[in-house]
Amino acid sequence: MAIRKGLVAGIAGNASAALVAVIVIPVYLRLLGPDGYGLIGFLATLQGWALLADLGLSTTMNRELARFRAGAVEAKSTHNLLRSAELTYATLGLCIGLVIVALSRPMATHWVHSSIYAHAQLANAVALMGLVLASQWMSTLYRGCLLGLEQQVWVGTVTGVAAIVRGAATVTVLVAYESSIEAFLWTQLAVGATESLALRWQLSHRLPASPGKPRFSLASLASVRVFALGVTATMILATLLTQLDKLLVARFVSLDKFGYFMLAVTISSGLTVMIAPVNNLAYPQFSGLVASRNTRQLAGQYHCFSQLLAVGLFPPALLLAFFAESVLHAWTGDPQAAHAAAPILSVWVAGTALNGLMHIPYAAQLAHGWTRLAAAMNIVTAVCSVPLLAFLVPRYGAVAAAWVWVVINVGYVSIGVPLMHRRILSGEQARWYIQDLLGPFAGCATTALLAFAAHTRVQPDSRLGEAVFLSIALLVLGIGAAAGSSFARALITLSFRQSMSRDRS
Repeated sequence: MAIRKGLVAGIAGNASAALVAVIVIPVYLRLLGPDGYGLIGFLATLQGWALLADLGLSTTMNRELARFRAGAVEAKSTHNLLRSAELTYATLGLCIGLVIVALSRPMATHWVHSSIYAHAQLANAVALMGLVLASQWMSTLYRGCLLGLEQQVWVGTVTGVAAIVRGAATVTVLVAYESSIEAFLWTQLAVGATESLALRWQLSHRLPASPGKPRFSLASLASVRVFALGVTATMILATLLTQLDKLLVARFVSLDKFGYFMLAVTISSGLTVMIAPVNNLAYPQFSGLVASRNTRQLAGQYHCFSQLLAVGLFPPALLLAFFAESVLHAWTGDPQAAHAAAPILSVWVAGTALNGLMHIPYAAQLAHGWTRLAAAMNIVTAVCSVPLLAFLVPRYGAVAAAWVWVVINVGYVSIGVPLMHRRILSGEQARWYIQDLLGPFAGCATTALLAFAAHTRVQPDSRLGEAVFLSIALLVLGIGAAAGSSFARALITLSFRQSMSRDRS
C-alpha cells in the first residue's frame, strides 16, 4: 500500500508539472518569442551543468537515510551527516551563483547569439540565472533526503504544487506586468526559494529527533566519501554526456534555433513523469533490501519496477517518435516551431526513453554501493562521443546531437546491463531484456504502427481534432504496452478479482 501511494503521488506530482508545462510553454513562446525561449533553454542547460557541484551528496543522503530507516545507521551519526552535507551544499550553491554572475558578460559575448537582445540585456539575464540557480539549489538535497525517508507522497505534492504556482505566477507576471526575460527569471527565483524552504521544513519534521545537537563533522563526510566520490564521478561524466550537446548547440546556432531545439528536448523530458517517480520509489526500496540482505525480494522488486517503467515509458515515447510534428503543432499552434523541432524530437525521444530504462539497473547498482561500472561506462562513452559531438554539431546542427544521444543510450542498454548482471542480480539479465522490455515494447510498437496507419487515413484538419486523435492513440498504445507486460497483466487480473470479491460480499 505504501509503495502504491508513493508511486501514485510521484506520478501525480510529475504529471502536474508536465501539465503545467504543456499549458505555459506555448505562452512563453508567444510572449517571449523564440529568442526568449532560447534563454529559458539556456537556463535549463546551466541547471544541468550546476549538478556537477552536487558531489553526489543528494544521492548519498537518499541512501544513508534509507539505511537509517532500515536500522543500519544510528540517529546521532545520521543527524551529524545531514548537518555536514547541508552546510557543504549551501556553500556550493552560493559559489555556483557567484561564478555565473561573474561570468555573465563573457557568456553573453561568446556563447549566446541573438539578433533581438542587446549584449547588456543578455549579460543581465545570465547574471539573474545565477541567482535563480542559487535560490533553487538546496531543494535537490532536501528532496533526496525526504525520498530516503520514504516521503514520496509529500515530495510529489510539493513538486506538483510548486509547478502550478511557478507556472501561474510566471504567466501572470508576464501578462499583467511585463513580457520580458527579466520578469520571468525574477519569478522563478521567488518560487524556487519558497520550494526549498518548504522542503526543509518538512525534512525537519519527518526526521526523528537527534539525541544531541547536530554538528558539522568532517568525519561524517569522510565516512561516505567513497560512495559519494563514485556517484560524483558518474555524475560528472553523465552531465558531460547529457549537457555538452546542449552547450555546443547553444554555441553554434542562433538563439531562436536553440529555442526550437530546447522545445524538442523539453517535450522529451516529459517522460520523467514516469521515470522520476518509479526511480524515486525503487532506489530507497532497493537500498533497504540490500541492507537487510533480502536478495530474493530484491530480484522480484527489480523486475516489477523495470516493467512498470517500461509500460509507462513506451507509449508516450513511441507517440512522440511517430507523430512528432502533429504533437508539436497541436500543442503550440505554431506551424513554424512544429516543423523546425519535429525532426529533432522524433530522434531525441528515442534516446531519452532508452536512458530512462537504465534508471532501475542504476538504482540497483547504487543500492549495492557500486558506482564503478557507471563511471567506467561514462568514461568510455565520453571519450567516444565528445569528439563526435564537437565534429558533427557545427556541421549538421541540432539533429546530429539527437542521433549521438540515441547512440550513447543504445550502448548503455546493450553493454552496461550485461556487465552489471555479471556481478549483481546474476541470472536476471534474460528476464530483464525479454520479459521486462521486449514484451511491453512489442505490444506498444504494434499498436503504434496501427495508429500511424489510421492517422494517414483520418488526417485531422484542426488542432482540436489532432489532439483528440493523439489522446486516443496514447490510450491505445498504453493498452498495447500493458498487454505485453506480465506484471501489468497480473496486476490487472488481481485488481479485477479483488473488485469481483468485494461485489460478491
